[in-house]
Amino acid sequence: MNLKKQTFETNVPSNTEIEVAIIGAGVSGLYSAYRLTNDESTPLPANQVQIFEMGDRIGGRLESVELPGMTITGELGGMRYMTSQEIVTSLIENVFKDELNNIPFPMGNASQHFGYFRKQRLKMNAWEEAQNQGGVLETNYILNKNDEGYSADQLFNKIIYDVLMADPWFVSNYGSLVANPSKYEYTFKITRNQWNSIKPKLIYYFIGPYNGLKVNDIGFWNLIKDRVSQEGYTFLADAGGYFSNTINWNAAEAFPYMVGDFSNAGSEYKTIDGGYDLIAYAIAKGYLNNQGANIWMGNRLVTFKKQTTGTYKYELEFFNKETQSSWTLKANKIILAMPRRSLELLDQNNFFFNQDSQKVLQKNMASVIKEPSLKILMGFETPWWRTDFNTMAGHSITDLPLRQCYYFGKDPNDSHSLFLGSYNDMQTVTFWQALANSKREGGIFRKLFQPKATDKVAATAFSKRLLSNQATQVMVSEAMNQIKELHGRKEIPMPYVTWYKDWSMDPYGGGYHAWKANYNIANTMKYMRNPIAEESIYICGEAYSDQQGWVEGAFCVAERMLQSYFELKRPTWISSDYYLGW
Repeated sequence: MNLKKQTFETNVPSNTEIEVAIIGAGVSGLYSAYRLTNDESTPLPANQVQIFEMGDRIGGRLESVELPGMTITGELGGMRYMTSQEIVTSLIENVFKDELNNIPFPMGNASQHFGYFRKQRLKMNAWEEAQNQGGVLETNYILNKNDEGYSADQLFNKIIYDVLMADPWFVSNYGSLVANPSKYEYTFKITRNQWNSIKPKLIYYFIGPYNGLKVNDIGFWNLIKDRVSQEGYTFLADAGGYFSNTINWNAAEAFPYMVGDFSNAGSEYKTIDGGYDLIAYAIAKGYLNNQGANIWMGNRLVTFKKQTTGTYKYELEFFNKETQSSWTLKANKIILAMPRRSLELLDQNNFFFNQDSQKVLQKNMASVIKEPSLKILMGFETPWWRTDFNTMAGHSITDLPLRQCYYFGKDPNDSHSLFLGSYNDMQTVTFWQALANSKREGGIFRKLFQPKATDKVAATAFSKRLLSNQATQVMVSEAMNQIKELHGRKEIPMPYVTWYKDWSMDPYGGGYHAWKANYNIANTMKYMRNPIAEESIYICGEAYSDQQGWVEGAFCVAERMLQSYFELKRPTWISSDYYLGW
């Protein structure tokens, strides 16, 4: 079965009295419905657990697409998982192994990847090459003397190692788990569970404005500048590839993220053959296999209120896109499987969100930073990166606004090739937004890029959906100029097709999230799963997790919520000692 051929409802349901209403068909909403209706001991009837989605597709911030002329899948959202992430790994490789085929997500060879910073072009292994020859790579950054010669990854590790080892409490309790065997080499063997013990207690012990503060109460930008200067910070923001890693988010939360994806030694990147969003469709199928299960598309939750009479606790008001009409649903429990911006788009004057009476909820909703993210996929007739540079996979990085480009490879049937022309975040998103089609915002209508037929692709192959998601012509021209500059090439053939996605647009508000400093993250995570104890209203998703930016974060929060408030037992396909976070 083609998982994406599943049919979903678009009308108004006839049954408007149910037990559990799940709002959002992203991975946490789908997972919640699947677990509730497939529990090994006490499953709920599927007709009493219904999913409502305002959009026209499922998967949330997972969206995999195929460009005409290629069987390679392009990823507009999440791209991969780590084998150390047990829930997502088990779902793909165990629970839904008959529907999903996992494959490696190759990161290529740094010797074949470009770095281009302050007009200096080099290979991304240049730092290590210089170190192996006993030298120090000279860059166009004026770094502190004792920071010269470090790659971005190595300098991040150095900062974190030095802060950890400056705290006597950490050294006494966890010092044996980190090491600095040589000048540029650092190892961290700290589990997620151990990190969650360390983060709230770690103290910053360096003379200066932050001496004696908890690292949890310091922004990561503040801490980096204090350790390596503002120039060192700029180097890390540029060469690290993601501005979202170096914004002023919670420094304690940044530590495990930056030292190697939660320090899971031996973990590898994988994805799903045919697209990472197939995990959403597999879970949807697992839910929909139950009689009475439904995913109601094009139904936007407007508000909800408490019932004063009757047997149901809540009345929810929806707007149906197909009929352009409002309708109501009664339910006893509500799961808001939504990121921060989607929560903010709900009625903020109802009893649950009221900005005057629910100040604690409003404060905790604002505990995460919405991180804009934007991608421009491109299809080329030939893989010029292979021909010119022998680059097979992975990504190059620059301080130009395109920030990163990924080489996704050549179609096995012909020469058509997939390229992620820009993967950028935070401040560079506004650079591209100014070049986007802004008709819907009342701005200038910019001409969209016109896909062209090739030897293998007829003009009729370009669907209406694909045409409407083209980048603008000016955006493609600008991106190609930057791609040429990054690679040091005067000419690169234009793509024959594109696909543009801006995750900062509503209802997402960003591609991922990051915790702010000065919050008790453990308390906030627990609070957000059930903000008002006397109400049966729950929140889950990646935003308020300890694995932000990962599908696993959404699954862990949903699983904690289901075990705590729906009395579900841990399924057999999740190890009894697997840590779900706070």
